[in-house]
Amino acid sequence: MKSVSDQEFGAGKQVEDGRRSYDQNRGETEREDTLTNRQGHPISDNQNVRTVGNRGPMTLENYHFLEKITHFDREKIPERVVHARGAGAHGYFEAYGKVGDEPVSKYTRAKLFQVEGKRTPVFVRFSTVIHGAGSPETLRDPRGFAVKFYTEEGNWDLVGNNLKIFFIRDPLKFPDMVHAFRPDPVSNVPGPVGMFDFVSRSPEATHMITFVYSPWGIPANYRQMQGSGVNTYKWVNAEGKAVLVKYHWEPLKQGIKNLTQEEANKIQAVNDSHATQDLYEAIERGDYPEWELCVQIMSDDEHPELEFDPLDPTKLWPQDQFPFLKVGKMVLNRNPENYYNEVEQAAFGTGVLVDGLDFSDDKLLQGRTFSYSDTQRYRVGTNYLQLPINAPKKRVATNQRGGQMSYFVDKAPGQSPHVDYEPSMTDGLKEASQTAKPHQPHYDASLVREKLDRTLDFKQAGDTYRAFEDWERDDLISNLVNALIQCDVRIQDKMVEYFTNADEDYGRRVREGLDAKKKAGTGESARDQAVEDAERMGHEADPY
Repeated sequence: MKSVSDQEFGAGKQVEDGRRSYDQNRGETEREDTLTNRQGHPISDNQNVRTVGNRGPMTLENYHFLEKITHFDREKIPERVVHARGAGAHGYFEAYGKVGDEPVSKYTRAKLFQVEGKRTPVFVRFSTVIHGAGSPETLRDPRGFAVKFYTEEGNWDLVGNNLKIFFIRDPLKFPDMVHAFRPDPVSNVPGPVGMFDFVSRSPEATHMITFVYSPWGIPANYRQMQGSGVNTYKWVNAEGKAVLVKYHWEPLKQGIKNLTQEEANKIQAVNDSHATQDLYEAIERGDYPEWELCVQIMSDDEHPELEFDPLDPTKLWPQDQFPFLKVGKMVLNRNPENYYNEVEQAAFGTGVLVDGLDFSDDKLLQGRTFSYSDTQRYRVGTNYLQLPINAPKKRVATNQRGGQMSYFVDKAPGQSPHVDYEPSMTDGLKEASQTAKPHQPHYDASLVREKLDRTLDFKQAGDTYRAFEDWERDDLISNLVNALIQCDVRIQDKMVEYFTNADEDYGRRVREGLDAKKKAGTGESARDQAVEDAERMGHEADPY
């Protein structure tokens, strides 16, 4: 193998790309299209973060992930990178003091759950995910469902979606996923081509695609949709023993309603903010929406008896094996006084937990935990937690000082203003006493870049397809055909293969729909037709 001396390196052919010139030096195994990071390092695995064993947890030295996710977090100013379009409301959470029929203390020592009837203030933000702040609320998209609990032990943020699963299981793919789902970076025209190009190489997304392209992809409004924490968390009791948990919000009195594409089109034609208006007016007239918080509980181990890994966020936990257990209810009874101050500046993070709640080794959860708070510091500012909507409703005393928009010093009574560090022999802050046994999971595995062993990418998608009612399946097939007809035939073929792997009837119906459109010469999408119609239908006018 020929070596490259220090003098030779950097003296390669100069290439001009219209903005800058650079040396066209490549490693021996690199091609012109080899993926690198911004340090020029070739990336040999862009699918998996490095974890202790293939189930996690991930480790902080994942440089490629950190570079990729921190750049992604800063892509837009000042609008949220995702979840830009949203509405919010205040209310309270009332604990039942039990989980199902058992004392909640058996599983968690978190104080907000312990006493029946105990109320904790909350703020909730609902949102769409991909589309911008001014986009219609009828667009097909998952809906964000983020709840901030202002507990006596500090804030707890339960950040999730209306659907109980997600497209991917590894956080390294999150920036790519959102890029693929956004409008074309050249034309700025939205469409399904990039999304299905990405999904056709991501078989684990088949289940989520099945939900999103069905009526479940367009909830009728924010009040009448479910919510879910999506990721797997842990509950920890007073003895330091943990169980795995999944969180679910189930509408109480208002029920669940979804829209077909045709129905959504009619609503969008006359009102692009119908869900925000619906939530605001319901609360104003005293029709307060309510949800019940339920959890599924599983022992904290790998569960080899299951076909899937319980840490996989693309999977549902079967309710017949892991039933929904009620722990409390949430009522939204007050609208914001100012949208910008309370809804737009509200900042959530999956890492915001209180004692008795903990992280699982879910890779996507761990990646989100870094990304969310990092995004808030960039978008809202270093001191975003001093804003009233984000600040805990309890005492705060830190040694954090300065930064953009610092409103006050988080100083304790009697704390010396000269001591902004810890430990100190003088009048500084002191560590809290450890009152409960810490949860200390044990790990004994190699540090690897691998996906989970039990992927099971298609089975649950088939189960969901068969569980749909006929009208839901009809709408799903119609929506998929109308989207896929715009895609390259290679993408169409791969997606049909995935749908067939999920359910033979599912794949056959999508294939037949695509073939029928091609045979009839109606491969042009409704979006393309609308462009032509605008010119054809436009009325001529003289200049003035």
